[in-house]
Amino acid sequence: MEDSAFSRLKPYLASDAMVNGEGGDIPTCPIPVFTKGMQANSFFFGHPKWGKEYFESSHRSEPFKERWQAAMGSWDDKIVVDIGCGPGNVYATLGGLPKLLIGVDISLSALNMAREVGYTPILSDAHHLPFIDGFADIVVANATIHHCDDMGRILQEAARLVRPGGLLFTDQDPQRTAWNLKGVGLFIRDIRYPLYRLLRSKHYIPYEERYARWKTEIHNQRPGDGITPSVYYEALEPLGFEVKLYPHSHDLGAEVLEGKNGRNSWRLRLSQRLSGINPDTPEAAQSIMCIARRIG
Repeated sequence: MEDSAFSRLKPYLASDAMVNGEGGDIPTCPIPVFTKGMQANSFFFGHPKWGKEYFESSHRSEPFKERWQAAMGSWDDKIVVDIGCGPGNVYATLGGLPKLLIGVDISLSALNMAREVGYTPILSDAHHLPFIDGFADIVVANATIHHCDDMGRILQEAARLVRPGGLLFTDQDPQRTAWNLKGVGLFIRDIRYPLYRLLRSKHYIPYEERYARWKTEIHNQRPGDGITPSVYYEALEPLGFEVKLYPHSHDLGAEVLEGKNGRNSWRLRLSQRLSGINPDTPEAAQSIMCIARRIG
């Protein structure tokens, strides 16, 4: 049998799934409603310059690698599904020898990059995945849920793929209580890029790129956006998952699993204090990491 992406995926595709790609191209599923958020994500993460920069700089740190490997162990000989894989950052950072590594995204250009890293790619809406139930050892969604229109639905679809005893793992989704900035705190946050430009800071991002990235952040665009613990519990516990949540700042490694929250940047801490948020509480941590295991 031809070793194409379609042939590798075929045993795990639902019988009613509409998937094109038998000719060797990246398999694609029809997306009946291509929302504005989907369009923004497809454009930004598939952009020839911005997508490459994202691949090279985001989620590539040693603390990220340490945190993920401590939470999941090795991917060797496992079936892994990476939802919202983008250009392939996660596997490029973690490495390993999965039995099958499936990358799901809505950007064809990003999937082409992910294929070069080692993913078996498929273009699909993460709200309606074309796979059978319960076939994956590990399903991950890194910095993905808040980019999607319906966060609960994304979690439920991801959970559907996990075998009994398997793991659903998400990370890097902004915690609502950490980013609910107000008043002077919000003002300071909003003026940071003009200041970065004035000071010729390495943190400065040109407006066109910054705006395109902002449009992808469907649930991280304004105060009060973001994910909450209840989203995870309400989506996953009824499906038979044991859910453990770990709020954290982005510079922490394996110590997240010990319940440590870390310390946000001084810029965010200042904005939080001026917004009435105690920056030393779990609720002020930037993101929530979720480790959910499907009970046997």
